[in-house]
Amino acid sequence: MRPNILWICTDSQRWDTLGCYGNRFVRTPNIDRLAASGVQFDHCYAQNPLCTPSRGCFLTGRYPVTTGLRQNGQDIRASEKLVTKILADNGYVCGLAGKLHLSACDHRIKNFGKDEWWKHPEELFFKGTERRIDDGYAEFYWDHAPSAHFRSSAYSRWLVEKGVKLERRDREDSKVVKRGMPVEHHQTTFCAEKAIGFIKGYEGSPYPWLFSVNIFDPHFTIDPPDEFLAPYLERLDEIPLPNYVEGELDNKPAYEKQFADSGPYARQKMTDRDHRLCRAAYWAMCDLIDVQVGRILDALDETGQRDNTIVIFTSDHGEMLGDHGIYIKGPFMYDPAIRVPLIISFPNAIAGGCRTNALVELGDLAPTLLDAAGLPRDPGMQARSLWPFLTGTDRARFRDDVYCEYYNSNPNKPRQYCTMIRTDTHKIVVWHGQELGELYDVQADPNETRNLWDDLSSANVKMAMMKRACDRMAYTCDPLPERIGIY
Repeated sequence: MRPNILWICTDSQRWDTLGCYGNRFVRTPNIDRLAASGVQFDHCYAQNPLCTPSRGCFLTGRYPVTTGLRQNGQDIRASEKLVTKILADNGYVCGLAGKLHLSACDHRIKNFGKDEWWKHPEELFFKGTERRIDDGYAEFYWDHAPSAHFRSSAYSRWLVEKGVKLERRDREDSKVVKRGMPVEHHQTTFCAEKAIGFIKGYEGSPYPWLFSVNIFDPHFTIDPPDEFLAPYLERLDEIPLPNYVEGELDNKPAYEKQFADSGPYARQKMTDRDHRLCRAAYWAMCDLIDVQVGRILDALDETGQRDNTIVIFTSDHGEMLGDHGIYIKGPFMYDPAIRVPLIISFPNAIAGGCRTNALVELGDLAPTLLDAAGLPRDPGMQARSLWPFLTGTDRARFRDDVYCEYYNSNPNKPRQYCTMIRTDTHKIVVWHGQELGELYDVQADPNETRNLWDDLSSANVKMAMMKRACDRMAYTCDPLPERIGIY
């Protein structure tokens, strides 16, 4: 009997936002219980710190540079094969609620030119839809982001049916945190409602199913419902400030300081209270996610489908949240930007209570699901299946290193290109076309504050890590088309 698959993927959620990952402020009992029932990966890394390249990678098992989805704002090629399509072709019924983001959703660059798009904020998202390839999703409740501009958004229509207007209100006590929609009308709740309806609808079905719950939170703008933020406001002074050491950006690539000193979250504009409030509100959004995840898991239990359902909880990438003086995302390879939670539970085949430091990549999920379904891997896949590790048949060292790339992934000025490799002991970030890069001893300096790039005593480590980077870049070469002859 093939397992059902419940794939919960949030947006921009760092690994350290859950109680099971050691956060003592958040309230995430449902996800914590999920972790206790399965395998919790402490070192899972996205292959790009932006949405489209990362999502293209973990839905295909192919690296961003291979899929061609290296940037936000690109369209996925019709020839790319999603794991959901493979499953659908083999008898699965697939559904989605929320974000997909494998194609452009904001066409300002196309319509106004690469140097003029920013002058037209009123045209944001004016197209209001996303081009799809044959992705395998039979039920498709799409919502790229909570915005009234998306006319084809199922979430927007859901609100219309309820007679509710989407709004994000300012707060009197903050310019950086907004008031979000009430819980009953929140996009996170919408995604949960659609998932619950799907789960109940397929109770007793002879067909296995996959449902993608693609929640937009805790993506910026930071706007939790008031009742979720209120408990944090009572202890705001206890919230830790971001990980930032004064002067640490002075010997790091110049763009990091340029980014940190610009925009609405510029270091000079942010007070300690602003930092704490941003962190508290971001965590409050994660708390709401936990409540809705709990409702979805309850639906699995109530319909008797829990034991035969693989449940995945993860995110597409992280969020800097003020660490190293930086907010949001960009060409930054710090752990807050690329390290994500990954929890996989399946009572029928995976023993619970396992927490591992194994280095894994988000792209490993696609071949894992095919293994779990008893299907052969697609020849184009480059990632590795976690299935032997999950089921205990092979707990040998999984990866020696993890890979992440950023190749002009956002319209930064000037354009930025960098490649990251992280091992158990070190991380290197090669900023292409620049003399200065980053090298960290992640055992001695887990906060990645001291850049050892120009440290003479680290020269041998730097050379070995650069060799690893060259190797991994070569290994992203597309395995397709397959070799079918000697010559």
